Amino acid sequence: MTEPFPLGPALWAATAPPPPATAPLTESGRADVVVIGGGFCGLSTALHLAEAGLKPVLLEAREIGFGGSGRNGGQVIPGLKHDPDELVAMFGPERGERLAAFGAGTADAVFDLIDRHRMDVPRTRTGWIQGAHTDEGLAQAERRAEQWARRGAPTRLLDKAEADRLIGSERYRGGWLDGRGGAVQPLAYARGLAKAALAAGAVLHTDTPVAGLSRRGTTWTVRTGRGPSLTTERVVLCTNGYSGDLWPRLRQTIIAANSFQVATVPLSDNLRRTVLPEGQVSSDTRKLLLYFRLDHTGRLLLGGRGPFREPRGAADWAHLERIVPKLFPQLAGIDFDHRWCGRVAVTRDYLPHLHAPEPGLLIDIGCQGRGVGLQTRMGQAIARFVARDDADALPVAPSPITPLPLHGLHRLYAAAVVAWYRLQDGGL
Repeated sequence: MTEPFPLGPALWAATAPPPPATAPLTESGRADVVVIGGGFCGLSTALHLAEAGLKPVLLEAREIGFGGSGRNGGQVIPGLKHDPDELVAMFGPERGERLAAFGAGTADAVFDLIDRHRMDVPRTRTGWIQGAHTDEGLAQAERRAEQWARRGAPTRLLDKAEADRLIGSERYRGGWLDGRGGAVQPLAYARGLAKAALAAGAVLHTDTPVAGLSRRGTTWTVRTGRGPSLTTERVVLCTNGYSGDLWPRLRQTIIAANSFQVATVPLSDNLRRTVLPEGQVSSDTRKLLLYFRLDHTGRLLLGGRGPFREPRGAADWAHLERIVPKLFPQLAGIDFDHRWCGRVAVTRDYLPHLHAPEPGLLIDIGCQGRGVGLQTRMGQAIARFVARDDADALPVAPSPITPLPLHGLHRLYAAAVVAWYRLQDGGL
């Protein structure tokens, strides 16, 4: 598939350290585990499998971090889309609290790995602010802050004055601050995971698309588009928003929405002191949420929804560029020098999904826009499950692959939902 806007022009490719040396698979062979997908989940899985003493081989169709892992906003937000009390209501006290605890540790997983492996990853960890743009949003922020504080998280409510000061915008009525959150340069982090996995003994092959999977007895054959194949007892598939037809009906289980982002030119010192002056990252309570932060070069990054089709030109980012001076009037007239997008894998219930459709195959899909932390910790859990055959290591039980109803029309009904959400959000 030809990408009209490949990874190269994205801000992250311009500011990340170089990737480790990798090459395509050129000879057939055998692996303890074959991991398909070189994003956060695949890399974390490969790293932790290698640390457990196995010899995993990871196959990536393009380059490390080519998909959503190298094209996201870099915000590291703990938790899942559902609040802790909601998870308890959905799954019961034991399973619900266990899933909430899993989500609570996602940000820690990222920053602990960066520190432990001394990764060259620009990062900050001064917290995540969720700004409330309505009274309903403010009540939601109060509930979330209280639920997480009850579970020991460093949270606090923000009144309007403090939200104005910490965000640098007067558009919000208040909000809450979660001190566990932060930000990373996401492509640098993906490349850091790759370097750590290689150092631990994993084998990574890039430019090696997988063309087919087949099983005979307990042995899987992973056939690549280049010709060589691998045999293994275990396969882990983690392609998320870039899932194709490698496994039947898998891509019909998600909405692979594009998340569009723009970055300004580096702000002057005076302007930097007026926008997120204490370095927090932020997203808001809109149904079509906006997310924004400063990066290590002093640029303001802002992201949100865009067309469901692949972008055709700079006009597809114009709506985000118009929002920046509305949120931050002090940035009126600022220039933008980077525009990019990446696909987010959204499931119907907004939860991560695991599937085990045949013995020896485990599929991970669904990041809901929180993939940096979620998929890092999911990779840790998958590695424990595979290395120890321990089902209790998984945060959610494997479920059947269930396509979304009328998935072929998802762009149409998703566009209708987006239009409805815009009305409810009240514009900006």
